[in-house]
Amino acid sequence: MDGTKIRIYGEGWDFGEVAGNARFVQATQANMAGTGVGTFSDRLRDAVRGGGPFDDDPRVQGLGSGLAGDLNASPNNGDVQARLLNYSDLVKLGMAGNMADFRFRSTAGPDTTGRQVGYNGSPAGYTGAPAEAITYVDAHDNETLYDAQAFKLPPTTTMADRVRMQKVALAPVLLGQGQPFLLAGTEFLRSKSLDRNSYDSGDWFNRYDPSLHGNGFAAGLPPAPDNQAKWPYAQPLLANPALRPSSTDQRTALDGTLELLRLRQSSPLFTLNDSALVQRKLTFPAADPGIVVAHLDDTVGPDVDPAHRGVLVIINPYPQSEPITLPGTGWSAHPLSTDAKSTALTPGTATVPARSVVVLVR
Repeated sequence: MDGTKIRIYGEGWDFGEVAGNARFVQATQANMAGTGVGTFSDRLRDAVRGGGPFDDDPRVQGLGSGLAGDLNASPNNGDVQARLLNYSDLVKLGMAGNMADFRFRSTAGPDTTGRQVGYNGSPAGYTGAPAEAITYVDAHDNETLYDAQAFKLPPTTTMADRVRMQKVALAPVLLGQGQPFLLAGTEFLRSKSLDRNSYDSGDWFNRYDPSLHGNGFAAGLPPAPDNQAKWPYAQPLLANPALRPSSTDQRTALDGTLELLRLRQSSPLFTLNDSALVQRKLTFPAADPGIVVAHLDDTVGPDVDPAHRGVLVIINPYPQSEPITLPGTGWSAHPLSTDAKSTALTPGTATVPARSVVVLVR
C-alpha cells in the first residue's frame, strides 16, 4: 500500500461549542489549507443550488435552479443581478479548486482572487491546492439536488427541463478541478421526498432504487423535525404528479451524468491537481452573468494533453440559446458532448442551446 496515493477528506465545518477554535485548533476549511486534506466546499454548492440549506424560504435560486432567466415568485431572491455576479464568481472559483490565491477575471470585469470573492461575509477561497476542495452540490445532509430544484425551479418547469438543469448543476462539479463528490442516486434524480435531514428517517425516505422505477419523490410529507417549517412549500409540490419523473426521465438524467464523467476522463486537463498549473492553464473568458465559460489552455506551460491544444467548457443555465464569444479559433465539438452537437459554431462565436453543457476542443 502507498499512503501517498490515498486522499483524505472531512467535513471541515466550524460550528457548535468548539467553533472559532474555542477549545483547540479545529480541522476547519481554512485551517486545512496546505495540508493536502480535503474539506467540503459549501461555496459552489450554494451558488449552484441557491441560498443555503437552513433558509426559511427554500425557493431562493442559484445558477442551477433558475436564477438565470427563470425566476420563481420568491421575494428572497433579492437583488438578482448582484446575486448572479457573486454566484457566477463562486462557481468559477469552485471550478478552480476554490483556491485562496487563484487569480481570475471576475464576472463584473476586474481581476480578483479567491480570497477577495465574498461568501456570506467571509472569503470564498480558502484552499491551497485543488484536491483540498471537495466539490459537490448534494450529499447525505440537506435536500438532494432533485428536491432542492423542486423547491426552487418555477413549478411550471417541465420534467425535460428539470433533467437538463440537473446536468447543468452537476457540470461545475464534474468538469472542475476540485475533488468531485456526488450523492448516490443523484445521477438518476434521487429524491428523499423533500426531507432535509434524513439521517433518522428510515428506508421510506432514504430509498435508493437503481432500477429506475421511481426516484422516491412524493413518498410522503417529510418528518416534522427539520422539515415542518417548510411543509407549506412542500405540500403542493408533493401533490403535483408532474414532479414525478418517469423511468425514461431518470435514464436521461443518468446518461447525462455519465456523459459528464466521460468528458472528465477524456482529458487530463480536467484533473491538473497542481495549483501552479491551474493558475497558468485555467481562465474564465468574459460572458454574461450566470453563464460560465472555462478555458483550459494547453498551449501555455507543459503539454498536459497531447491530443488537444485546449478544452472549453460552456455552461448555459438560461432557458434560451446564448451566443458566446470564443477565445481564439479552431474550436470543434468534443465527440462526447451531446450539447456541442447542437451548437452553431462560427470562427469567433458559439451559439449554445438553452440549459446546456457544451464542451469544445481544438
